[in-house]
Amino acid sequence: MTTQDLIIEQTGAMGLITLNRPGALNALSLDMVRGITQALLQWREDASVAAVAIRGSNKQGPFGHFCAGGDIRFFHEAALAGDPRLEDFFTEEYALNQLIFSYPKPYIAFMDGVVMGGGMGISQGGSLRIVTPTTKMAMPETNIGLFPDVGGGHFLGRCPGSVGEWLGLGGQVIGAGDAVAFGLADVAVAQESVAPIWDALPDWVSEGSAALEQRVRALGIQTPTPHADHVDTINAIYSADTLADIAQRLQADTSEWAQTAWNVFQQRSPLMMHVVLEQVRRARGMSLEDELRMERDMVRHCFHLRPGTASETVEGIRALVIDKDNAPKWNPAAIEDVDMAVVQAFFQSPWPSAVHPLKHWL
Repeated sequence: MTTQDLIIEQTGAMGLITLNRPGALNALSLDMVRGITQALLQWREDASVAAVAIRGSNKQGPFGHFCAGGDIRFFHEAALAGDPRLEDFFTEEYALNQLIFSYPKPYIAFMDGVVMGGGMGISQGGSLRIVTPTTKMAMPETNIGLFPDVGGGHFLGRCPGSVGEWLGLGGQVIGAGDAVAFGLADVAVAQESVAPIWDALPDWVSEGSAALEQRVRALGIQTPTPHADHVDTINAIYSADTLADIAQRLQADTSEWAQTAWNVFQQRSPLMMHVVLEQVRRARGMSLEDELRMERDMVRHCFHLRPGTASETVEGIRALVIDKDNAPKWNPAAIEDVDMAVVQAFFQSPWPSAVHPLKHWL
């Protein structure tokens, strides 16, 4: 199956998915979510398919960028127009995330270039997550007044120490070495190895999934870990009990690393940073399924707790991609002014459990 934004094919025993929306850095549309889901469900029951691989593309061809996330311009338009497809998008995207995490066949994600937001959601559940020296990985949602969804609480909460809090609150970009060190990738390979690995998958999978993984890992390389080298600092700062305490510790640390993190911290939505801290810490004690249901509640509140232009998410997207002034008017503007009752409201489900959009899984 080939659509404008998605190429789905089978070569030998490999099911192959190419995200083909390079002009938008392969940002996921609802149709793309549905196309990937349809392919995975079909291949799950197809004995002729032994494994699945997914990659992105750039304007020059395959690879280059994996996926920059969900289509946030659509989120903005749909939220202001009351478009019901916004609800469908998050329900179906989160169901796809759970499908990937529970997939019974090897699922190999080629995470080169930009891998952010929704791109993490369609790769983190993979059995083999490949990164390259070009990888730029992040969960940058607090920059648009959102939170790290697509299972973000689950996989960030399982990073070492307080790394999940650091990544979730500030949305900092990390490279291949840090991704492997923090458990967000399995192996880094050279950029020139990516296409040959992809082309060899149909032959390698015939040897069995263990042999396939062994062949890929044999091509692994070492890459820098500039942030993992500061993990003691991350733990010392981001283990603090409250967001205010984290901010105080960041300000007090005069190192270049901490001051860079503090500068990022000051640009994010204060309300959503409070929400994210609560999310990541709750998620550590939750199953993936329960965490995704919680996220579905949270994202509903992002657009409806304060609807229309009053939404932090609508305002954040406006500043980043609509008006492009990069000057969001966060409400409130300071972390100490956030009403904690509003934070807790994000974790109250708007649906009875019997009719929750994610009551059933694919």
